[in-house]
Formats: sequence, structure tokens, C-alpha cells
Amino acid sequence: MWLRHTSPTERRTLAATFAGYGVDGFDYMIYTFLIPTLLAAWNMSKAEAGYIATGALLTSAIGGWAAGVLADRYGRVRVLQWTVLWFTLFTFLSGFTESFGQLFFTRAMQGFGFGGEWAVGSVLIAETMSAKHRGKAAGLVQSSWAVGWAASALAFWGVYSVLPPEIAWKVLFWIGIVPAVLIIYIRRNIQEPPVYLAAQARARAAGTQGSFLRIFHPSLLRTTVLASLLATGMQGAYYSVTTWLPTFLKTERHLSVLGTSTYLLVLIAGSFLGYLASAWLSDVIGRRRCFILFAAMGMALVLAYTQIPITDGWMLVLGFPLGFFLSGIFSGMGAFLSELFPSDVRGSGQGFYYNFGRAIGAICPALVGTLSNTLPLGQTIGWITAICYGLVIVAALALPETLGRELGAEAAPIH
Repeated sequence: MWLRHTSPTERRTLAATFAGYGVDGFDYMIYTFLIPTLLAAWNMSKAEAGYIATGALLTSAIGGWAAGVLADRYGRVRVLQWTVLWFTLFTFLSGFTESFGQLFFTRAMQGFGFGGEWAVGSVLIAETMSAKHRGKAAGLVQSSWAVGWAASALAFWGVYSVLPPEIAWKVLFWIGIVPAVLIIYIRRNIQEPPVYLAAQARARAAGTQGSFLRIFHPSLLRTTVLASLLATGMQGAYYSVTTWLPTFLKTERHLSVLGTSTYLLVLIAGSFLGYLASAWLSDVIGRRRCFILFAAMGMALVLAYTQIPITDGWMLVLGFPLGFFLSGIFSGMGAFLSELFPSDVRGSGQGFYYNFGRAIGAICPALVGTLSNTLPLGQTIGWITAICYGLVIVAALALPETLGRELGAEAAPIH
């Protein structure tokens, strides 16, 4: 296995970023399970539920870019710890909210750390790993989202089995803070990547400091725009499905809570294997081809899952490949986006274009919630997702291939 050929430093960094992103996934996805309860408890509309999800994604876009800029200046490891503390704290505080407005605020604040964790962690793992294994390592870290998602599904099922809904949803927010203690401990043993330290040393010797605005320089602008569109399509599709799928299964497919959890666990299992398979594939056929393949398959499966009047049995079968392609498409993103920019603005670039995509893609959950007032929820999810995946394919065709690129401090920008 390729992990045997990595150094202790690489493995410690992998463990830390894997655990951090897994907690990130748990803290974000737990809200999607609680939407039906909150709709009833607070008499919220589906549009308001969508606004909460969108609010967190919009602030995560700001937080991701800000964290990337800070990571270029203060270091990857230090800023990573800040982001974990931030998002777990506000997840915990969400359990004390009593209205739509209060939850909107705490989830929006949580978003700042949520966005920052991925932006900084993905740069850290990309700069630490060798080019030979960078795609697989980034994909392995990305797969921890599925682990966090699965943990949130199991926690939802377990807590709702023993507590009444009016208490259970609060407990699920509260327990989101527990893993942060372990993450902080692990990250105390992680060092800054040599690539980053070398870039900082050169900047000090030259008496210069990189500016995040350089990602908008003419030599980098085309790459920044296309990478932002790529991220927009991926995240718009992903958040449209994952935010509303539990509600779709409950309200239009009329599944019980247990049935909904079963379907989602199949979806999550497919997601986990999709991350790993795509990570390996991106190091074999290249980043772009992998994106295009997974976008095309994801589009077809989402349309089938939401548009065709199939039986519950077929929905269960399709859930696995849906999760496989829906999530697997992200595996190459951390490596690909890091490979597009030189070291002095790598964090800034990574933070900007991924989180720009998140900000624009964040409109999709609210759009689904609003349109579902006049259209069937499943139909709305399906068509918005298809449009987003079409954008992924177009952007991937226009971007350069970066497979095998070494991350040097003086890497030239790609034109």
C-alpha cells in the first residue's frame, strides 16, 4: 500500500488533517438531519431552512479565503488550529438557540471556521506529500468527510432513539465540540511544510512579502477564474443534494426516520469509496479527466435518483453509486488547486477560488428551498444539480493538467 512508502511526518500530517476534516463534516452535516425537526418546532419554512444552510456556506467562503491569506503569513499549522476551535465552538452554541434568527447567526459564525479548515488543511497536506502520492493523500483526507457524515447519521439515529426530538437536536449540536480536543492534541505534533518554510526564508532574505492580490494578476487571472467556476459547479451540485436529500426522502418518498438513515448510510458508504477510488484515479489518468468523468456520472445519477419514479429498492441500489460520484469528484481538488499556484500565494489562491465556488454554490440550497414552494422538491434538486455539473465539465476542459507537478517555492504560474 502506498502509505507504507510515506515518512512519519507525512503520516502524522495525514492523520491530523483527516481527523480535522472529519469533524468538519460531522459539524456541518448534522444540521441536514435536523431540518424536519426544526421545521416543526419553530414553524420555519423550507426556504428559511435553506437560508440557514446558505448562510453558513457564504460565511465559510469568507472564512476560507481569510484563512488562506493568514496561512500564507502566519503558517499552515497555527491557522489550522484556529479554524478547528472556531467551528466547533459555534456548533456547540447552536444547541442553545431558540429561534430561526439565533440559529442563523450561530451557523453563519460556524461557517467562518468550516471554510478555513479545508482551505488550510488541503494546502498543508499538498505541500507535505510528494508529487507521486499527492492526489491519493488529498483524496484520503477528503474521504474523512464521509466518515464525519456517517458519524452524524449514526449519532442522529442513536440520539433520536433515546431522546425526544425537542431535546435530541440540541444534544447533537452539543456533541460536535468533543472531537476538537483530540484534534488540538494531534496538531501539536505537526510541523510546517519545508516548501512553506523555504518560501518564507527567501521572502525574508529579499525583504519582500507576497500579496494575496497577486492571484488577480494577468498571469494568474485566467486560472483563478476557471478554478473558481470549477469549484462553483462541484459545490453547488453537492450542497443541493446533501442539504435537501434527507427532507426529500422523508416528505416525497415518505420514508421513516430509520429508513432515511438506512438510505443515507448507503449513500455515505458510496461516498467514502468514491473518495478513495477518485484519489487513486486522479494520480493515474490526471485531475481533469477524473473531474469530467465524475461530473458526467454524477449528473446522470442525480437525475435518475430524483426524477424517475423508481421503487424504494432501486433507490437503495442507486444510492451507492450516487454517493460514489457525488463525493468522489472532490478528491483531486486539494492537489489540483495547490498545483495551480506558486507557494507565496498558494494559501490565498486555494482559499479564494475554492471558497468563491462555495459562496456562489451556496445559493443553490436556498434556491432549491425557494423553488420547491412551487415545484416538486426532487425535480428542483435534480435540475439544479445537472446545471452545476455541466459547469464543472466546461471549466475542467479549459484548465491545464497539473499531474506530477512539484510544489517548489519558485514554481512558475500556469498560463
